Amino acid sequence: VQLQASGGGLVQAGGSLRLSCVASGRTFSAYAMAWFRQAPGKEREFVVAISGSGNRIYLPDSVKGRFTISRDNAKNTLFLQMNSLKPEDTAVYYCAAGARPGPKEMYDYWGQGTQVTVSS
Repeated sequence: VQLQASGGGLVQAGGSLRLSCVASGRTFSAYAMAWFRQAPGKEREFVVAISGSGNRIYLPDSVKGRFTISRDNAKNTLFLQMNSLKPEDTAVYYCAAGARPGPKEMYDYWGQGTQVTVSS
């Protein structure tokens, strides 16, 4: 599976961005998908995950109410809608595909990352 993430950019605090991740190579719906992020000097951290069918979402409290994950299996595309962005959301965001949701070790395929910068 090849993953191509896009949609990052520079936004002011309180603003919104929508990230996309297009997959190619194998049956997209067979994979759980997730977004991770990595800020400078920090480890890559889990942001949100969604099951292959899209009926289960795993969303930590840190982004609950601000971030929404979705997928369009017909278009092999994963989305991350980010609202009410904060400077601490600044990071490179990566999409990932795996057999089932879990920590980063569960994901076999990774996109190249897209930079999100939130200014205060």
